Amino acid sequence: MRHWPVLVAAVLTFGTAALDLVTLTMLGGVFASVMTGNLVLTGMGFAHADTTLIAHTAVGFAGYITGAGVGSRLTGARDADMNRWPLSTTISLALEVVLLVVVAVLWEVTGAAPTGAAQLVLLALAACAMGLQSAAMRGLGVTIATTYLTGTLTAIVASAVSRHRLDRPGIAAVAAAICGATASGLLLRAAPAAIPVLTTIPALSIALAAANRHRRVAAANRRPPTPATQPVDE
Repeated sequence: MRHWPVLVAAVLTFGTAALDLVTLTMLGGVFASVMTGNLVLTGMGFAHADTTLIAHTAVGFAGYITGAGVGSRLTGARDADMNRWPLSTTISLALEVVLLVVVAVLWEVTGAAPTGAAQLVLLALAACAMGLQSAAMRGLGVTIATTYLTGTLTAIVASAVSRHRLDRPGIAAVAAAICGATASGLLLRAAPAAIPVLTTIPALSIALAAANRHRRVAAANRRPPTPATQPVDE
């Protein structure tokens, strides 16, 4: 299990980048996860009196804050046990998957070309999903940022310089972000209706893997302990 942070960082960040590229190019020119970028875009909206841009960034903020609030309520404080995957984290990811599935359905209903109110609804749901993911990762008790990578990039440099070792989860996240955005961009040009595959499957796969682990742990703990077999902790 010691390699799970690398896998989780890569898979979830791939999906995040794919979704961000969709919201940036198809849902009003704002981000679903990068709130720093949305702050800058809000300022640009005020500077140019662009009410449409301001409305989209406001919806992005509202969605993200809602998701982060709900997710943080579920996960509580950071878990000090780095070898443990809390059930609350899996629940947060499951809620994220539900929202991403709704986004996928609405994306198909609009013919992969949403406009007007449909853009705002899709953006709100996407941003809420990213807020849930951020809170879920925060609840793990390890440093895995899958929705914003400036701090991750700083951590990669700091680890290499000060401790002379690589931040493997961070490197995996940065590489996955580039791959996810590239794949999303290519698919938007070639087959936009297939975009939900990139935006939904990553979070779904991690949520299913986590749920399966909870099931196995619960089954192991139900077995009567023997001198050679102790209850398994999550």
